[in-house]
Amino acid sequence: MVKSFGKQDRLMAQLRDPPDRLTRAFPLDSPRAVAHHGGDADHPIHVAIIMDGSGRWAAARGLPRSAGHREGVEAVRRTVAAAPSLGIATLTLHAFSSDNWQRPMPEVRELMSIFEEFLRSSMAEWVDAGIRTNVIGRRDRLEPALVAAIEAAEAATLACRRLHLRLAIDYSARDVIFRAAQALGNCELTTPAEFACLLARVDHDRAPAPDLDLLIRTGGEQRLSDFMLWECAYAEFVFTDRMWPDFDAADLEAAVLEFRSRHRRFGRVAETAAIADR
Repeated sequence: MVKSFGKQDRLMAQLRDPPDRLTRAFPLDSPRAVAHHGGDADHPIHVAIIMDGSGRWAAARGLPRSAGHREGVEAVRRTVAAAPSLGIATLTLHAFSSDNWQRPMPEVRELMSIFEEFLRSSMAEWVDAGIRTNVIGRRDRLEPALVAAIEAAEAATLACRRLHLRLAIDYSARDVIFRAAQALGNCELTTPAEFACLLARVDHDRAPAPDLDLLIRTGGEQRLSDFMLWECAYAEFVFTDRMWPDFDAADLEAAVLEFRSRHRRFGRVAETAAIADR
């Protein structure tokens, strides 16, 4: 029998008392408990988007890459505005991966400036629209001004419930899982649900988001790129050649309709899945 002491005892006590009502709204007993069946349009869903192609969009027009990133902000605004009416309750947008630090420093600085400007300029709009916002990923490598903008946006929108908007900045799924495992240490008393709570805390979220239902990647590439590996266990994938700056509400609706047309069996055969769906 493995015992846990001190820090691990406190950690497990915290994990057994999730602080946010979102956790109660989406039970965490199994991945299937927080995922929804594609064909049921009444179920709110969690959609994530890998927003790819902004640099190539700009290059094709003879523009600097920064122009593509700034045009991509408008695609973000269109997507956020359209999401609630399509039954999306949680929207996670992959803005900057931990591997993106390898890009040229002028581009990185421009992206960080865009993030800060976007957060500060959107707060009032998000509050009015009922959009709760938080940023997942590491913060120790971000500039203090950007961290301050993140914290201000999260505090201002904390009570909003119409849409949960999550922005992934300096995000690596493998890094999050690794750091959560380090925090857990040698304690063997946790469940998958409690580990999901730990992942959320490591990732600066108050409670775990529902497992991912639909992952969209723009720009023509077809890979996960170290994004939401834990939450993607039973996600449906939609890949589109549309470059991110051109992505609009009609593209989002088409992806959601494609998702709704699929039947998700979660490892069961069709007959037992149909019974469970009733």
